[in-house]
Amino acid sequence: MKLVSINVGLPREVQWHGKTVLTSIFKAPVAGFVKAGRLNLEGDRQSDLNAHGGADKAVYVYPAEHYAFWRAELPGVDLPWGTFGENLTTEGLMEDSVHIGDRFGIGSAELAVTQPRMPCFKLAIRFGRPDMVKRFLRSGRTGFYLAVTREGELGAGDAIAPIARHELAISVAEIVGLYSADAANQDLLRKASELSALPEGWRDYFRKRLWEPDA
Repeated sequence: MKLVSINVGLPREVQWHGKTVLTSIFKAPVAGFVKAGRLNLEGDRQSDLNAHGGADKAVYVYPAEHYAFWRAELPGVDLPWGTFGENLTTEGLMEDSVHIGDRFGIGSAELAVTQPRMPCFKLAIRFGRPDMVKRFLRSGRTGFYLAVTREGELGAGDAIAPIARHELAISVAEIVGLYSADAANQDLLRKASELSALPEGWRDYFRKRLWEPDA
């Protein structure tokens, strides 16, 4: 497992459907070592802090393996690393094998998986196509967020070293499935609602979808 690219970007104003929108989804690869702080990477900043950012969304990861799929889906579209707004483009970390609460070391930093990425309309802005949010969710290729549990420096080419796997072992893909599908899997839904490594907003959402036991 390795870090393929580090991508950062600052807020910029763009026009979308006749309105001015502030977004940080435009990321570009950077060379050298970059500091991973508690809230973001050096040189990176989130725009709408009500929906993005915070300690649980400090760093966004997207697997490099997904780019082949999107090149086939979007022929003729230029897709450099960072196109999906990710801070870290990685190799070897996939949604079905990475679990909420798993911890990894990259460079001198340590990071923990917190939640999948649920896209907003700014992904449509990045690609210039309104259908991109639905296509992204339907693909299941969401990527995921990391919290920075120990600040440090990292660089493209660094190995990604597993430190600990969360004992409940609920994958990012399973969380996406619970969010997207019906609530038939009540056992998994209950486990997710009790998963302390998952942010409270997610747990509360899953708790509300638990069926009441028969009287």
